[in-house]
Amino acid sequence: MTTKILIGAPIKQDPAILDLYLRSLVRLNKTGFTVDYCFVDDNNEEASSALLRDFQTHHTTALLEGKKTTVYSKSQETHLWREELIWNVASFKNQIIQFSLDHGYDYVFFVDSDLILHPTTLLRLVETEKDIVSEVFWTKWKPQSIELPQVWLCDAYTLYHKGREEQLSSNEASVRIQQFIQQLRIPGVYEVGGLGALTLIKRGVFEKGVNFSEIKNISFGGEDRHFCIRACAYGFDLFVDTHFPAFHIYRNSDLTLAKTLI
Repeated sequence: MTTKILIGAPIKQDPAILDLYLRSLVRLNKTGFTVDYCFVDDNNEEASSALLRDFQTHHTTALLEGKKTTVYSKSQETHLWREELIWNVASFKNQIIQFSLDHGYDYVFFVDSDLILHPTTLLRLVETEKDIVSEVFWTKWKPQSIELPQVWLCDAYTLYHKGREEQLSSNEASVRIQQFIQQLRIPGVYEVGGLGALTLIKRGVFEKGVNFSEIKNISFGGEDRHFCIRACAYGFDLFVDTHFPAFHIYRNSDLTLAKTLI
């Protein structure tokens, strides 16, 4: 029986970036799979909504309606995530989960709408046979910073291991951060404590009740953190694959390079 995979995402995106994203999804190697799409159209720009409707005419795609009321602010410096927007996104992702359960999909592949994927990404992630696995990508969260991954080891975004009673100097912490970063530059599959944005998830994870809803007694921001904590509490480990890093169009200045990758 053919494996059914649903590629999904909430979409609130600039048309130029969205066009590259959709083209990236189309060129994925899907050999041996039935792959459909489910997008939540939360765009404020009609041109972006039109791109999704056009995509739907060529590919089996469910288009769900977003709220289209909140504004997502970003600049050449950074992205600004307001609480209302974060939990709207969580709700949209949960709708995609429910759609996948209702329609018998074996996996959901959540892919944020500002990513350009290597064509082999989907095949590679399925080959890992993990319940939850992300493909790595790298981002300069600030223009002057070094590139960092979208995965982490514990808490909100801690990039090093530390025992609960262990005391580390800033130098020791820096060494461990560099070790983690260097490890992720080597092709492999590694266990992590947090992930998101580009994640393949088996149906059984959702059947146990794992989702993106807010855990009210945890102060960490971001729906992916709440998903990861809930997943671990339900007994699922989290992994990252580093064979085919994606490209993150985090700033409009990244568009020139992104266009060369399609």
